[in-house]
Parts: sequence; C-alpha cells; structure tokens
Amino acid sequence: MFPLWLVAAGYLSGSVPFGVLLTRWFGRTDPRTAGSGNIGATNVARVAGKKLGIAVLLLDAAKGALPVSLALRLYPEAPWVHAAVGLAAFLGHVFPVWLRFRGGKGVATALGLMAVLAPLPTLAGAAVFVALAAALRVVALGSLGGGAAVTAACFLLGRPMETCVLSAALLVLMVFTHRGNLSRIWKHLEPKL
Repeated sequence: MFPLWLVAAGYLSGSVPFGVLLTRWFGRTDPRTAGSGNIGATNVARVAGKKLGIAVLLLDAAKGALPVSLALRLYPEAPWVHAAVGLAAFLGHVFPVWLRFRGGKGVATALGLMAVLAPLPTLAGAAVFVALAAALRVVALGSLGGGAAVTAACFLLGRPMETCVLSAALLVLMVFTHRGNLSRIWKHLEPKL
C-alpha cells in the first residue's frame, strides 16, 4: 500500500516557514513585507542579515532532506515513494498551509531532498550555482542553472528514473516560482548580489 501518511508528512515538513519564524524570533523584518516579499533564504539575507539567511537556507534544505531520508529508510526499494515524498516537501515549501499557500521558491528545499537522493548530481548543480551566481551576480539564474545541471547529471550518471523525473519536475516548478525574477531579469530590474 502506498504510504500516503509519509507524503503528508513530507508536505508538512516542507511547509514549516522558517524564514518567517526566525525573523519573528529574532525581531527582524518579516521577509513577506520587504525586499522581494519571499520567505526564502535569499530574501531573508537581504532584509534580516546574512546570518539569518544562512540559517534559513540550512533549515529549508533540512526540511526537504529529512522526510526523504525517512522514506529511504522505511521504503528502501520504492523510488517512487522517495520521489513522491520529495515532491510533497517541495510543494509544502512553495504552498505552505500555514501561510495561505504563499511560500518560497523551493530552491533550498530541492537542494536538501536531491542531496539525499542524488548526491553527485546535486554537487554538480551546486558547483554550477556558485559559478553562475558569482559570474552573473543574480541568484535566480544561478538557482535555475544549478537545477538544470542537477537534472542533466542525474540522467547522465544513470540515477534511478524516478529520481531524474523528480529532478526535472522540480526544475519546471522552479522556473514557475521564479517567473517574477525572470520578468525582472528581462527588464534589467533584478537585484544583483
């Protein structure tokens, strides 16, 4: 039987809005009211400081990694379960029930869950992210380039098809969540690092 409870747990894990919780806890600006209005690590770093931004990055990655790690442990021979739990965690971050389904862009959560499912492709994606973000000074382009690299490496290195399909789906969803950034980039209005 398909473990729907584990998919639900993945969604609930992903939906914890660490960007909002940490900025409230430390009495900083709510990221939803400043900068890009996004609850993710990049905007938190811009409006509340780099230290909180790094903390949000790590926690958002963990909320993707932990439910997928649990799925791997409980259902080691069921890659579709792993992919479903990972997708649920990502969707929880993007559409959190606690924030009326208005969340972040999902990059850190995707990073965490893909690091568990496909470590080498994720390492390649992280390298591409760093290179692009450093060269172009635009986090959104680094994120999307990194996501594309993870997906390509996943297929090239022969990872399980379910993991590669998940990676491709996450990339498509990240293009959707970055549509505002892409529009600003096109108009030369996107903030640079």
